[in-house]
Amino acid sequence: MARYKEAKCRLCRRENVKLFLKGERCYTDKCAMERRPYPPGQHGQARAKISEYGLQLREKQKMRRIYNVLEKQFRGYYHEATRKKGITGEQLIQLLERRLDNVVYRMGFANNRDEARQFIRHGHFKLNGKKVNIPSLSVRANDAIAVIDSSKSNTHIMSAVANVEKRGVPGWLELDPAKMTGKVAALPSREDVTMPMQEQLVVELYSK
Repeated sequence: MARYKEAKCRLCRRENVKLFLKGERCYTDKCAMERRPYPPGQHGQARAKISEYGLQLREKQKMRRIYNVLEKQFRGYYHEATRKKGITGEQLIQLLERRLDNVVYRMGFANNRDEARQFIRHGHFKLNGKKVNIPSLSVRANDAIAVIDSSKSNTHIMSAVANVEKRGVPGWLELDPAKMTGKVAALPSREDVTMPMQEQLVVELYSK
């Protein structure tokens, strides 16, 4: 599957916002956005005019990179959001937030979504008592997520849980760090997502 394997800090610089793709590094002065807060490349510091389409495209790319999904997957989420009742942009964000890899990251079991995806692929988690290895699974209210017993001593998971206070756990999720378990207390609302996203621009882009 086509995945971006180059320097992730370039993505933050390209979108001109911290996407928190590198875990702990993003909270230090080593973060590329702290040291070079302008787009990469030899023309990165030039002042370029951006069109309406350019703004919409950049917003779509930013959302894709935050949740680490491919274009085909992202478009599928958009079409699913259009079929749901309510505001399409908010439904799109809710679908992305409900991905299992995002939930594992937001609960604090991983330092970033890439790491969460890898943990799930390697079978370190249970969903409602059953072992799972599909990062794109969509969680529902009252779903229970837990680290399997044999992985509770995993140093990477333990380190992520130990640092969860720095990032915080959103209100729609519950975490028991001692037992390494969590619960989806409710479905996420737009107010639960603090990353700077203008979902309406994405809707306008795909509506053309």
